[in-house]
Amino acid sequence: MIDFLRGRVAHLETEYVVLDVHDVGYRVFTPNPYGLSRTNEAVQLFIHHHVREDAIQLFGFTTREEQAMFRKLLDVSGIGPRVALGVLAGGRPDSIVAAIQQENITFLTKLPGIGKKTAQRMILDLKDKLGISGSVPSDALAGFIVVDEAASASGGESSWASAKEALSGLGYREAELDKAWHSMKNSVTGDETVDVLMKKALQQLFQG
Repeated sequence: MIDFLRGRVAHLETEYVVLDVHDVGYRVFTPNPYGLSRTNEAVQLFIHHHVREDAIQLFGFTTREEQAMFRKLLDVSGIGPRVALGVLAGGRPDSIVAAIQQENITFLTKLPGIGKKTAQRMILDLKDKLGISGSVPSDALAGFIVVDEAASASGGESSWASAKEALSGLGYREAELDKAWHSMKNSVTGDETVDVLMKKALQQLFQG
């Protein structure tokens, strides 16, 4: 069982990176692949080794908290690895825990791939299993990065405002994001979700 991998990012796509570990390339699915592209130094990813009948897949996370949250999400009926990965692409572990503890269905249903029934199952299955003692900090939802469905439906400009805010939370500067938007806005149809715009912007940022 692989617990973590440390190596250089040799290649990346919208859903995964290829991590070069002593000249062996491991394909690792991760919540925000382009967030790992900003350095030429070795990165460490904590791994969940997922085995099914037709495939063996590696899912990687930059923190133990993300790794643990991913495994907890897999315990929820109806949530598979790809949905769990989308959830962690949309919100930090502490934000997700806070929403579950507060039974905040509104926040949970704004996460990629999570509908109302799945949000209810998350609360039912995980509220008493997250190992949280005491009350949830009042500011735990402050950095909650979510896909705003209302913004997504209203067109490119408003969707981009939400995507830009989320990308700022990942550490990108406003000038970088404005440059990415200038390069991509002519190809935006207005039907893209915030998640799609984030991925397009990250591609622009990676290309420079």
